[in-house]
Parts: sequence; C-alpha cells; structure tokens
Amino acid sequence: MLINIKIYIIICDQLMKNKQDQSKLLIVTTPMCQEILLLLGISDFRITKNQDYNKADFAVVLSETKNLKNSTTKFIKLKLNTFSQIEQSIKNIAKILNTETRSSKLNEQLKYCYLNASYSQSKRNENKKIKVKVYSNFLKDIVEDMGYLIITDDNYDYLVYPDYLKNEIKEINFAGERAIELPSHKNAPLNPIKRAKLRYKILEKNLCMKH
Repeated sequence: MLINIKIYIIICDQLMKNKQDQSKLLIVTTPMCQEILLLLGISDFRITKNQDYNKADFAVVLSETKNLKNSTTKFIKLKLNTFSQIEQSIKNIAKILNTETRSSKLNEQLKYCYLNASYSQSKRNENKKIKVKVYSNFLKDIVEDMGYLIITDDNYDYLVYPDYLKNEIKEINFAGERAIELPSHKNAPLNPIKRAKLRYKILEKNLCMKH
C-alpha cells in the first residue's frame, strides 16, 4: 500500500511538472491560426504579423510558411482550407502540445467538421460533371473536396478565383456570370470553420449542378 502511494505521488509530481513546463513554452502564431489555439483552450501565445518567430518554442502557422534557418523553433504547419484539414490540424496541435480536446465548444466544432468532411459520395459524383478552372491552391483544395472536376484549359463551366486576383485575371470578363469570386484570408472570418462555411456556401450557391 505504501509503495502504491509513493508511485501515485511520483506520477502526480511528474504531471504537475509537465503542466508547469508547458506553461513556460513560448507559442507564436499568426492572426489566421490563432482561433485554432483558442478552440483548444490555449490563450497564452503571442501573435505576429511580420513572421517574427525568434526565440519561440513553437510557431503555429499556415502550411506555406517557410521555416527559419538555423532556428530551434518547432513549426506546426496547418492547412485550414477544407473541413477535414481543419479537423486534422486541431488534432495535430492537441497531440504536439499535449492539450485536451474535450471542451463542449471544441467538440461541437469538430462535429461540424466531421459532418462536412463526410461530404456525400453521391453529391461528389454529381459534381464531377462540372468542369472548374481554379486560381489559387487554397481554393483548389475546397473545389476538389466538393468533387468538382478541376481543369487547367479554357473548356470550363465555371471559373473560381480569390478576390485579390480580381484585377489580374483577364478572362474574368469573358467568363461573365460563370466567374465566381471567393474571399481570401484577409477578407474572411478569422475563425477557420466560419471561413470554410462561407466559402463552401458561396460555391454551393453558384456552381449550379448539371445533370
């Protein structure tokens, strides 16, 4: 019995030490990724807008961010375009930072991600009939996730592009009503789930089904 009590005390001490060590970590993130940390109940972090990750233990950033050379900072790179990517990103951070994912708010968000990641196969099969030309990789992830056929030539049914390329793509005028503009990160909600909801809704509304 005495041995069991000692073991219990050792385990508790170790758990407390791990918790204290975690609280000392310097986590740096960007405005686009901060909501993921908040969903996990992590509020002790620093936001950077100029990629200042110096002296950070962890940098939670978007997947396209380049690592710093000769840096000890561990980069946690996230893809937050589709619902399945958001769900996986949340789980990855929770695992790396040893954080619980049991809050009711988070579970509700994860449930929404799961339901939308399980986009019906029948709907995807129908969407394959629609040929879409897409500008920007982050929009390709979403269009592809919804099952639309992505093409690169001009034989498309619809043209999808981000708002920041509006004045650079000449064929937008030619496409007319077939050109669909989606908000980029700067013009969409910071919350990645709300951001994804907005973009999926725009595509579902404008990319009409052809049977």
